[in-house]
Formats: sequence, C-alpha cells, structure tokens
Amino acid sequence: MERVLVTGASGLLGCKLVKALSEGYEVIPTHNTHPAHPSSKRMDIVDGDEVLKVLEGARPEWVVHAAAETNVEKCETDKELAWSVNAEGTRNVASACMKIGAKLVYVSTDYVFDGEKGHYSEDDEANPVNYYGVTKLEGERFVRELCEDFIIARTSVLYGWHPSGMNFATWVIDSLKSGRRISVAQDHYNSPTLAEDLAEMIMRIVEMNASGVYHAAGSERVSRYDFAMKIAETFELDKLLVTPVKMKDLKVWLAKRPRDSSLSVDKIRRELEVSPLNLNEALKRMKEKRPK
Repeated sequence: MERVLVTGASGLLGCKLVKALSEGYEVIPTHNTHPAHPSSKRMDIVDGDEVLKVLEGARPEWVVHAAAETNVEKCETDKELAWSVNAEGTRNVASACMKIGAKLVYVSTDYVFDGEKGHYSEDDEANPVNYYGVTKLEGERFVRELCEDFIIARTSVLYGWHPSGMNFATWVIDSLKSGRRISVAQDHYNSPTLAEDLAEMIMRIVEMNASGVYHAAGSERVSRYDFAMKIAETFELDKLLVTPVKMKDLKVWLAKRPRDSSLSVDKIRRELEVSPLNLNEALKRMKEKRPK
C-alpha cells in the first residue's frame, strides 16, 4: 500500500485529506502544534532539518502539502511569519521530497491572481495583490524549481466544519444563528470550495498520478454576498441580517483582495474526469454533515 504524508493534518483541509486518503492509502498525518490524529507526527515545516528527518523516517511515495499560514490579514501584518511558513516552509518540503524521491502535491490558492479578469485558467499569469498571495506564489516557484514531478493544486475560499477553526461559511452560520448583522461584499467573486470536495479531488490527483498545475475548486463563480445568502437559505437562517456592501467600504480589511479570483475547473474535469460540486450540492452536503 502506498504511503501518503499529509502536512497540516490538523487543519480543515488536512483533516478531510486524512479521512479521504485513508480509504486507499497508508496515511501519515503531521502537525506542528495541535495533533488531531492519534498517529500524527510533529513536524515544523520551517525547520528544514526536521522536515527531512521526518520524511526520511516515513518514506512516503506522496506528500500532500496542506500546511500554510492562510490568514490573509496576518500575512500582511506579520510578513516574516508568512514568508517563513508559506515560502521557506514549502521550499523545505519540496527539497525533502526531491531527496527521498516522493511526489509532491502543493495546495496553492486563487490569490496568486490579481482579480482583474476572473475565471482564471492554469495558464493565466499570476500577479498577487497581497502578501499572502506573494508567499504562496513563491511556494509554487520553489516547487517548480526543486521537484521534477509535482502537482500544484490551486483552490479558492475553502469552507466546511472544523472543530477548532472558523471559515467564511461557518462564520456566516454562527453570526446569523446569533442574530448578528453581517456586511458582505457583493463585488468580490471567488469559487467557494467545500473541503471534502477538495480532498476528494486531491485523492483523484494521486490515483491518476497526475502532474502539473490544476485548479481544484468549486464549480461556480459567485460573489461573497450571494454565497452568504445561499448559506442562509440552505441552513434556514435570516437573510435580512446579511447586508450587501462594496469591497471598498469594508474597512476591516488591511490586505487588498483580488476583485474576481474565480477559477476555471475545465482542465481537472477534462483530464482527471472529476466533477467539482456546485454551490447547492456542496452546501447540501455540508448541512447533512452538520456536527450534532
């Protein structure tokens, strides 16, 4: 049975990856501060020697690199941290993969694009507008430079249930359940992606022994406001609590956001025969998996 090592296995995507991949692979979860699995190994990706030691001990055929600093505001205010985790950390993982002969799947982001165009294909030029996007793009560069055989899987607005972390969907649900009014941008477009769906797409990438760059995201381009309204509708919450605003009026943002960073999933559909979920399908699935 092939071994797959997952970095960031305690995070939203990492937890879903461990569950999905366990059906057909020997999975080696790794964490930095909070183990979410009994067999999880501690590995700080910023420490290159530690990364190499763990990978040499585990000898995986595949590494899925899901560990990252994904807080866009934090990346803008603590650039040293963002660089060390997203750029140097990825370099350490890619270098260790090259040394032991493991194939790397690097989870990247729609925020490598500037948002001027939308519906980005894998061949479109990256041009990030915030430091989070800069560091993730540098991660991509290290993967390309250090690994002969790799996959870069770009995703967008990851959401789903996770015991210790909030994401856009769970923030909307929590806010509306509590009767709090929320302001959401109606001119900010992405391709929201259910974490389970992304985990299954990555499992398909591994199964097919794919290579290169793939956009692995939800199948719909949608504004954050329409996403919030669809969440309210699905979970039977009060839509009147959601106020549409323009991006420029959201004073809480320190980091600039790309206006339309939606991703085309035509390539992954065509080449790997996967069917990324649309918003209705994904939110229905999320509702069915709601924690008791």
